Amino acid sequence: MTPTTVPRVRRTAHNTQYTYDLRRRIHTVQSYPVLSPQGATILIYGHENGITIVWRGGRPFKEVTKEAERGSTAKQNGNKPPADAVMIIDSDEEDAAPAGKGASFVDEPQFEDSIDEDAPYPEITQTLDLEFGTAVYHLASLPMTPCTADDAAWEGAEILKDKIVFAASCATREVFLITLPLVPPSPQSKARPELQESLLAGKAGNGKWGETMTLLAGQTRHSDGLAMTLVKSKTSDRSKSSERSGSASRAPTRVVVAAHSSDASGALRLWDVPLDASSKTGRRIEPFQTEYLPRPLKAVSFNPTHTTQLLCNASPVAVRIYDYALPSMPDDMSEGPFPCQGSWLISFYPPFIRPTASRKPILAASWIANGRAVLVLLADGQWGIWDIYGVSPQASNTLFDKPGSGIRGDALTHFNVSGYVEGTSPLRNPASQRASGNGSEFVPMTPHSRRDALTTTYGPGRLATVQGGIVVTPLPASTSTTADESIALWIGGLEHVFVIPGVLKFWDAQIRKGAGGGVNLFSGAQPTRMLRMGDLNVGLMGERCIGVGSIVRFSESGGANLSGGEGLPVELLVCGESRLVIVRESETVVGTRIGGVVGRRKARPSERPRENSAIVVFPRPELPGSVAYNLSVGPRRTLSRPSSDEPSAEQQQQQQPEPRPVLLPSRPRSGFAFADSLSAAADVEAQSEEDDRDVEGEMLDLMEIDRELDALDSGRGRGRKKVIFDE
Repeated sequence: MTPTTVPRVRRTAHNTQYTYDLRRRIHTVQSYPVLSPQGATILIYGHENGITIVWRGGRPFKEVTKEAERGSTAKQNGNKPPADAVMIIDSDEEDAAPAGKGASFVDEPQFEDSIDEDAPYPEITQTLDLEFGTAVYHLASLPMTPCTADDAAWEGAEILKDKIVFAASCATREVFLITLPLVPPSPQSKARPELQESLLAGKAGNGKWGETMTLLAGQTRHSDGLAMTLVKSKTSDRSKSSERSGSASRAPTRVVVAAHSSDASGALRLWDVPLDASSKTGRRIEPFQTEYLPRPLKAVSFNPTHTTQLLCNASPVAVRIYDYALPSMPDDMSEGPFPCQGSWLISFYPPFIRPTASRKPILAASWIANGRAVLVLLADGQWGIWDIYGVSPQASNTLFDKPGSGIRGDALTHFNVSGYVEGTSPLRNPASQRASGNGSEFVPMTPHSRRDALTTTYGPGRLATVQGGIVVTPLPASTSTTADESIALWIGGLEHVFVIPGVLKFWDAQIRKGAGGGVNLFSGAQPTRMLRMGDLNVGLMGERCIGVGSIVRFSESGGANLSGGEGLPVELLVCGESRLVIVRESETVVGTRIGGVVGRRKARPSERPRENSAIVVFPRPELPGSVAYNLSVGPRRTLSRPSSDEPSAEQQQQQQPEPRPVLLPSRPRSGFAFADSLSAAADVEAQSEEDDRDVEGEMLDLMEIDRELDALDSGRGRGRKKVIFDE
């Protein structure tokens, strides 16, 4: 079941939101860092039945006629396919193809020569469903800077120019490494007759879409988090034997996948997987390292620069760094390229919850500054930065002066810079929320209930259920700007979602202003402050937020990032329970640039741009422009035969003067200006005669009712109530 390709566009006073209904429950979403060859952004989300890949934007497909499609099918086996063609080979596990049918299908997608610049928003080019038969909980991709397909050879991995490489964990404890072509499948490929013969024909692993799946075995429970990185090829003592063998061929690209689960008291496993273009589905790889932990981890992420370092969130104790290439014992006897057990380098401890002896729970921790520092978000709304490699100019010392310095077992608690997220003060001081009238002032007086109330109010149990996350997106460098990173963080829900456009400028500004001492984070120029995203509940339409992400805003010409004058350098990706919302924020005036997104499709030459974004009520096309209403409160006349003294219907028509046209108000310019015309609408129908009403009697009755109500209200809650029961 594919998502809707046409979004609901909603323009608010702060941003423009594009809502996509996915019609299925989703668990995670992630943007792939490499653009497709035709310039589309790739989104991957896991749902209750597998994975869906979405190609958004870029050059659309050409409309292929039936004659051209029939001709390309006839010449499929005779001509050489183009450079961007995808050859799809059936899996070896399937039965042999019958006579007269080819064993392979060559997909030759054809795209337009340019991108439609008149489109109000990037449209979805193609979608692809990979059915797993089970839910997919977590996804992971390489921690690389977003780029085009031509520049995707990270660390010499040429396979990244043609393939999508990511890892996925299922509800049935399986972890897969999946490769898929970067080029979206053509509509002719999705309409193949062989895919309609069976419901399981397009299942993941059959090779119908050119995908390969490698099973990473060894787990007994489903994974709680994933991370992956690329193995840098370097000369070491372990690889000297292979060099002496005279092998002149280049070593294949390898990736390391890390997964943590709740096996036993907590386990961390790592797999070494070679990326071979000729590999097929069905491989099974065992982990080369298994680290048993005292408690389960919450999240893991690899360092983008020092690819052997793994950041582990062991909330609420600490954030630790694990190096899988540094042996814990000097006499390691493993035969592979990595030791059988790595080393824990350093631990970072969060502050304490006052006045208790428990530390604050860690919601999320992530590498920033290209892997030279760590940003952490705590459950009470505090954020902080641990400077590891001396990025800050005020750093007194550097924990890792040189690569491989051999530091093991060190600890750090002091933040280089810290602050609090706006609107999270009730998490730190619940008493202020009760004093403002939002909570009850009742305090239980029994010793047991008082102890539970104090523990819930001030203890760690109050912060244990708070959810949040951090997403770091590297920004590509250009001729006018240096490489930086954009951060999207959220805590609690949609009310507290923030974006930092440039973390290095933000860090420098907080140091110069004396961060951590009551600095207002929401002042200053755009690249140096933390922006709060508002009105996000409009797009999700009541669904809860389960995660956020970000998409780099590449220019329409294909490659360079947008300048700061066009708003944020990223688009916010909000994941609901069954909806995806892409939020585009801009600091331009509402109605000049953001308003043009909606106005391009519904523009009218006679309309002027409205000054506000309130709701404007228009009459339905099938109804008349004016409607008569009878809102009289007088007694209704009976439907029986008319009396003798009343004129007949013909006499009424002759005596009744011609109704004058009622001047209705013109079209309102603002949203609720139609309220001024309600009295005119009630008097549209002219009355034939005045109805006799006893106004004084009605007023006296109302005054009597008011006196009785006041007497009842004044005596409420005082004295003893007498209740008489009738026998």
